[in-house]
Amino acid sequence: MRTAISLLVVMCLTATAVSAQSDAAPRAPSRDPGASRGAAVSNDRSEPSFRSIFSELGHEFAGLPSKDTAITLGVGGALALAVHPADSTLTQRAARSEPLDDVFEAGAFSGSGWVQFGAAFGTYLVGHATDKRRVQAVGVDLVQVQIVNAAITQGLKLAVRRTRPDGGQFSFPSGHSSGTFATAAVLSRHFGWKVGLPAYGLATYVAGSRIQENRHYASDVIFGAAVGIVAGRTVTVGRGGKGVIVSPVVIPGGAGVMFSRVQ
Repeated sequence: MRTAISLLVVMCLTATAVSAQSDAAPRAPSRDPGASRGAAVSNDRSEPSFRSIFSELGHEFAGLPSKDTAITLGVGGALALAVHPADSTLTQRAARSEPLDDVFEAGAFSGSGWVQFGAAFGTYLVGHATDKRRVQAVGVDLVQVQIVNAAITQGLKLAVRRTRPDGGQFSFPSGHSSGTFATAAVLSRHFGWKVGLPAYGLATYVAGSRIQENRHYASDVIFGAAVGIVAGRTVTVGRGGKGVIVSPVVIPGGAGVMFSRVQ
């Protein structure tokens, strides 16, 4: 049982390693069209509006192709391939664990698309109602990141058509994982590590719940995390000045996760 729990936690945490590849590297706006576009949007968004959520989407999608995107998806793909041989064993052990069932019970709800989109729109509406432009701007980014993330995730699901552990369809990548990691990436970029750390922690919890509930394999949630981070980075390039890097570390007798602050 301890082995199954350890493997589950380690596989979920390794998904967060891909964030280090994009946040740690210095940005070069002149060489990255996405970075230049993001900085311009950040400076011009003095009055975020509901219309801006959709009027800027074309720019967000145009900013997806970049070196950071390639690196992040490459790392996520490599990690997913590394755990692929253990997918079935890991999911079976986690799904049969009653203690894990109690721990991860709330994961399906908190990671659902309805909750992620609802919270995003709610953030914008609160900012609009209270006339707080920063909250509005965060809400705009949260809504946009969910739209971008959903487009990528659903496109991959339709293209890959992997069967779920429980026999269902469209297992790869995990939408719950990508959605929550996309939200975490936006919050981390806007508010720094104090908000980013718990946000990434919740995203990792949701990813683990999808394995325990027999809905996804470890490789599904790992690549889903990479997709979410890519979406979050694309929408928030040029926003904020601080962030948090999340990466796995090997320690004597096991593994863990390391959080590093980015200036």
